Amino acid sequence: MSTDVAIIGDLFMRSDYFEEALSRTCGARVRCRSLDLQWPEQPMAHKATRADLAGLHEYMGVPEEVIAHVADAPVLVTHLAPMSRTMFEAMPSLKLLAVARGGPVNIDMNAAAEHQVQVVNAPGRNAAAVAEFTIGAILAETRNITRGHDALRRDVYRGDLYRADRAGDELSEMTVGVIGYGDIGRRVVRLLRAFETRVLVHDPYVELLPEHAADPDIESCTLETLLRDSDVVSLHQRVTAETRGMIDAAALAAMKPDAILVNTARGPLMDYDALYAALSAGHLRGAMLETFAVEPTPADLPLLKLPNVTLTPHIAGASRTTIRNAAAKAATEVQRWLDHEPPLNPC
Repeated sequence: MSTDVAIIGDLFMRSDYFEEALSRTCGARVRCRSLDLQWPEQPMAHKATRADLAGLHEYMGVPEEVIAHVADAPVLVTHLAPMSRTMFEAMPSLKLLAVARGGPVNIDMNAAAEHQVQVVNAPGRNAAAVAEFTIGAILAETRNITRGHDALRRDVYRGDLYRADRAGDELSEMTVGVIGYGDIGRRVVRLLRAFETRVLVHDPYVELLPEHAADPDIESCTLETLLRDSDVVSLHQRVTAETRGMIDAAALAAMKPDAILVNTARGPLMDYDALYAALSAGHLRGAMLETFAVEPTPADLPLLKLPNVTLTPHIAGASRTTIRNAAAKAATEVQRWLDHEPPLNPC
């Protein structure tokens, strides 16, 4: 007998990728029904827009539509659909919820536990994509790629970017500070060493991998040392009560004059007003920002007007490999649940 699996995808994590992965992994044991939301063509919510969604972050979908789609299915596979306490109450048949992202911020985890719903996620799904993007971000900012591109778009040929006082150093001559040594941070360190870059790492909760601990050009250090000695500072930590706003005016002032800041992690890690002040004053050479305090960015965001900033719309994890990785992880969790095996990535 087949088990009903409700899939709620979107225009990135498309439901057909989930269906293909489930078909490969579970075969005829599952019967899928799919719904696709309109993210990223339409923005997700970043905080609760209704009282019955209180406590949820980064989600898309209307509770009534989600409840109607899931109905009596015991398994839900999704990327962004919200799951609040009242929604769990309306779906008593639900037993497994697979969230195809690194953190289940669209799920009320306390309510899931109370309703005995196993929640699993997909940690590391986009680690390689974000790490590669970070290297590109560093190169774009240190080697004036963005400055040259912006000028040519305006029909201005900036030969002055070849001047010694405007050219950047090569990565082999630079020290890059990596804050956060999880899946992404470790990959960034590995990629930087291919450029023979000296790397400083700050993460008080994770020890260096043996391969990195043995490398004389990789050093674990305090945040103060990293900020003081790095030519580029790259953020890769999660947002917690401890890390929220950690890159504030004092942290920016502690960085080297002419240093570059790269944020491919999360907007709440930073004080963007303080960053604007540091960039405008010339204390920092530049910044590459992939995430922001408010998304989509407001049209009057001051950082949009600065010439020494590279900006992208939170796309570092947007690779087809990320999609396949996440769908495969979700399908494996469904297969293990069907076989009464413990989950690989319980939340």
